[in-house]
Amino acid sequence: MNTRKIVRGGQVVTPSDVLEADILIDGERIAGIFVPGTLDQTGTELIDARGCYVFPGVVDPHTHIQLDTGIYQTADDWDVGTRTAAYGGVTTVIDFATQFPGMTLPDALDARLKECAPARIDYGLHMMVTDLPSDPAEARRWLEELRDLGLPSIKLYTTYRPNYYADDAILLHTFRAMPDDMIAMVHCENDALVADAARRLIEAGQTGWAYHAQARPPEAEVEAIRRVMHLARVAGAAVYIVHCSTAESIRQVARAHRTGNTPPVYCETCPQYFWLDDSRYAAPNAQHFILQPPLRPAAWQVKLLDVWPTLSAISTDHCDYSLEQKEEFPDFARTPGGLPGLETLFPLAYSYAAAGMRPQPDAAAAERLPLTELARLLSTDPARIFGLYPRKGAIIPGADADLLIYDPQPMVTIRAANLHTRTTYTPYEGLPVQGQVRTVLSRGAVLVEDGALRGEPGRGQFVRGQPFVPLAAGR
Repeated sequence: MNTRKIVRGGQVVTPSDVLEADILIDGERIAGIFVPGTLDQTGTELIDARGCYVFPGVVDPHTHIQLDTGIYQTADDWDVGTRTAAYGGVTTVIDFATQFPGMTLPDALDARLKECAPARIDYGLHMMVTDLPSDPAEARRWLEELRDLGLPSIKLYTTYRPNYYADDAILLHTFRAMPDDMIAMVHCENDALVADAARRLIEAGQTGWAYHAQARPPEAEVEAIRRVMHLARVAGAAVYIVHCSTAESIRQVARAHRTGNTPPVYCETCPQYFWLDDSRYAAPNAQHFILQPPLRPAAWQVKLLDVWPTLSAISTDHCDYSLEQKEEFPDFARTPGGLPGLETLFPLAYSYAAAGMRPQPDAAAAERLPLTELARLLSTDPARIFGLYPRKGAIIPGADADLLIYDPQPMVTIRAANLHTRTTYTPYEGLPVQGQVRTVLSRGAVLVEDGALRGEPGRGQFVRGQPFVPLAAGR
């Protein structure tokens, strides 16, 4: 069977340029990028990209598909979660394996890989580490074994007692145990500030969803980021700050970059922190917006076009709880936190960062993020940091043929009824976006075409992450 395809006539977004080109695919890989019309089309399948941009498939480095926290379980599974991703042009997710009490790290990985088996797209994994040996040498052996299994990244939390919480001593112990070619992702919130704010609200009887943001103040995130970066610097560990929800959080990382922070520090943010603010908690359907960290006051809000040079990724922190789960208890402390976001990530980022759409009709005309930078934040840098590049993350010869063909012309309104998650809501209901996904290819196979899903559950592959290598300075 001939496995050659030509994606023809599109504006191809490479790591350095946007150019009209034809892409030759041979089997699962990109064979080359050519001047339009110069390829022999005999015996090839032609995929029309005229009038469209061709981006590398999105690499989302922070998702929670089929999440079990020990308290809550999301409503989705790996078939549903990766189907949702595919419709949004996400061709690789990096999710998490969790070390539950009594588990070794290989046991935790094996258990998660069994759950991932129905995946429709490729995936990598980070490890949520909750119990390392106290002996430093033994702890390092555990982490070296994990890295050699294809997980060069671990996840730590400065909050969430008792399940995940790591105090400063645990953080230092873990950072010191890490080999130089691993990186730690850290959820940063000062647990004492969060616990104090929540306690005072509960004592005052202010437990409704409207008070959720007050229970996790922005100062808690900023302080924890500063502390984590300091501890990592003392221990000599590379860190990646997840879901920065405030502009000041990202400015803290920018300061570390300017002072030549060694070892490196990276950060991400998520769409909810650009386009939504804490006024949603005073509006109907406040339960739709319960997540950690919460939406922030407008004065603290992330403005992407101000901070993008510091960022290494735009992720989703996708966490697909059902509306029934969200509405079971009208109490912020008992409502599972997380938002669906995989299918809407690219349209939102393209529309409000690259296409210059304005969040409000009376807002000033927006600057535009270069398309190459959009591809860096949504594909290339996440793949580099977590060891998937050059197989994933860029349209270059030899890479997997993971492609997103995006038609920038239609104006579309986001509606939950048109999405493919198991839940029945979206935090972006009614938001207009410019363009829509036309075609998605995963390892050379057409996965989505004109709104129709192809392929079977289980075609996705586990992609082993290579050992961590720092990016160039400032990334």
